[in-house]
Amino acid sequence: MTTLLGFDYGPAKIGVAVGQTMTRTASPLETLRAVQQHPDWDGITRLISSWEPQELVVGLPFNMDDSEAEVAPRARRFARQLEGRYHLTVHLVDERLTSIEAKRQLQRKPKKIEELDAIAAQLILETWLSEQQ
Repeated sequence: MTTLLGFDYGPAKIGVAVGQTMTRTASPLETLRAVQQHPDWDGITRLISSWEPQELVVGLPFNMDDSEAEVAPRARRFARQLEGRYHLTVHLVDERLTSIEAKRQLQRKPKKIEELDAIAAQLILETWLSEQQ
């Protein structure tokens, strides 16, 4: 069984989820706010220390026409930084429509809007898990 953390990267907030390969499921953890326009590395380190993932998954934003979204280069940079800081394998996965689905889930269940990014991270991680053999 492999434990993974999934990230929904954004310049202001990063949603985080945890999942594992045995059941191919994920759960939202929390949303970390940027610190002076940089990822909350202390928060990320805390989550990595707590959950001890073997691999990480970062959502890569695409437009509906299959072109990369404007924030995609920053998401790629974030993925490289994760790999360099924590020496873990980082997978990129198409995150197209995850925010829309996360909003739908928020409407169906009584959740707080602050959970949106963590739910999007859950969906990103579940997408990656479902693509694995």
